[in-house]
Amino acid sequence: MPEIHYHISSAVVVTRPEAVQAMSATLAGIEGVEVHATGGGKIVIVIEGPSSGFLGETLIRISAMDDVIAAHMVFEQTISEKEMSDDGRTHAA
Repeated sequence: MPEIHYHISSAVVVTRPEAVQAMSATLAGIEGVEVHATGGGKIVIVIEGPSSGFLGETLIRISAMDDVIAAHMVFEQTISEKEMSDDGRTHAA
């Protein structure tokens, strides 16, 4: 049986300051996306999914949204299921 891997990335989404609240709600509604912080027209998100391609496709979709000025991936990590602790966090967390 193949080993299961989890793909996780963080990204910064830049938007107009007056659109941060609405855009944060929109982003939180996307499968695999969590909003972690906002400020000064920037939104920090984490994207989780089954492959690097899924992460990239999600970021491309976000980049094309109205009110998004830019969306940049900051970090990407792939971890195996055996690297996860019992509570679903990585052993590094």
